[in-house]
Amino acid sequence: MRYQVSGKQIDIGTALQQHVKSEIDEVVSKYAERPTDAIVVFSKSGHEFVCEATVHLSTGLTAQARSHENEIYASFDNCAAKMEKQLRRYKRRLKDHHAARTTPVELSSASSYILVSEHENEESEPENLQPIIIAEVETTIPKLSVGEAVMQMEISGKEFFVFKNDANKLVSIVYHRDDGNIGWIEPK
Repeated sequence: MRYQVSGKQIDIGTALQQHVKSEIDEVVSKYAERPTDAIVVFSKSGHEFVCEATVHLSTGLTAQARSHENEIYASFDNCAAKMEKQLRRYKRRLKDHHAARTTPVELSSASSYILVSEHENEESEPENLQPIIIAEVETTIPKLSVGEAVMQMEISGKEFFVFKNDANKLVSIVYHRDDGNIGWIEPK
């Protein structure tokens, strides 16, 4: 498994890096069979240390956790506990649903854009309604069943999830509705 342990405007010592690697190995080996990489970023927000961790699994699952604590080690330990909880839920759901996926999840490339309007704060409507693209990044769209997509959305804590439906190969979206249910959008 590849590790990337870094700090935003703070130094990360080798002792902390070794602690992160051993703890992530322990957590991931319990609940996941083939992790591919782990990214852990430490930063400081006021007097608190912030730890953001992302682990990618070969099944297509991305587990993410974030924690704020007064000490940097406590921040990571809390973050690792949250990630362990996510992976435990994921494994339990796989057992409960008897998922018989024998092949890794197929991923497709896509572009992801962040848009901003030129006239964001103006009262009147602008003549040109074209937003400016301020960021473009490559992302992947996994090929999953609807149940797997819902599980991925719930585990990652996101409001929606875009995926390629395993049954009909069309791009679909699952999302959290205001009434607490899950919606599913699929083109005809």
